[in-house]
Amino acid sequence: MAVVLPPRFTPERVRNDRRYRTLDKYRFIVGFLALPLLFYAVFVISPFLQAIYYSFTDWAGGTTANFVGGDNYVKMWNDEKFWDSLQSSLLLLVVVPLITLTLGIFFAYMITAGGRHRRGRAVSGVAGSSVYKIVYFFPQVLSIALIAVVWQQVYSSRSGLLNGLLGSVGLESLEQRWLGGDYKLALFSTMAVIAWSFVGFYVVLFSAAMGAIPKDIYEAALLDGAGRAATFFRVTLPLIWDTVRTGWIYMGIQALDAFAVVLIMVPPHALKVTPVYLYERFREGQFGYATAIGVVLLVLSMIFTLIVMRIGRRDQIEY
Repeated sequence: MAVVLPPRFTPERVRNDRRYRTLDKYRFIVGFLALPLLFYAVFVISPFLQAIYYSFTDWAGGTTANFVGGDNYVKMWNDEKFWDSLQSSLLLLVVVPLITLTLGIFFAYMITAGGRHRRGRAVSGVAGSSVYKIVYFFPQVLSIALIAVVWQQVYSSRSGLLNGLLGSVGLESLEQRWLGGDYKLALFSTMAVIAWSFVGFYVVLFSAAMGAIPKDIYEAALLDGAGRAATFFRVTLPLIWDTVRTGWIYMGIQALDAFAVVLIMVPPHALKVTPVYLYERFREGQFGYATAIGVVLLVLSMIFTLIVMRIGRRDQIEY
């Protein structure tokens, strides 16, 4: 039996109504996103595009910038100082996130689930966990320049706190020129400072992620006889893995930069990372060449992000 629609519900009218509703929806979305996207394009995308353009010029800071093709990149390829600085930056990129995230996850787990089992609770943090979070997070409220100055005095070979502490306990043989001597020692000292300055942020971040895990899951693991180690590796870590992966990307980019810490704290002859080398080229008026170095850092950041997203991909766990 054929269905006869009233005149106001004809198929053509229904199609038009759907078309109008779809158009109104897109107008609503575009109206909200147009201004933010415009700001993003002007203040984020545009500088990137300008940097890529200037990397193919001989711009020296004036009003003229002659196109030179890939000369800056050829110069970079043959620049031994650039490769030395890049080696240091890549070591920071690989090692510092591993140290920082490992410490952040460990301290966060101790704060969240490292205490004694209390009555009625499957997991409980150590006593005074909120105080520990504040203490760990404290370096985040300090300027990175101030952190570099403070640690420069700590590492000082003349009146530094570290050598003074070693001498006071009879370990004068372990006193070192932590920043001005051996390259490896300066690199490890820099890694320690960067990890110290960022670990508190990840303690708070991972603590929040762990705190969002339902306690029922921990209770089920406890009933199955799982210990702390098994609970961490089989329950906690898989459930906060997305947060860990995001933190890994962010920390890697921070380690690849390391500009202020190295520039202020470490003598130029001991250690030089790529951002500092870029800054020196800018200071010498080699703006085109320095911009090309910046483009390489951008590409490295993108490659690092893609690698972490790829190797850190897991099936999403919902709870």
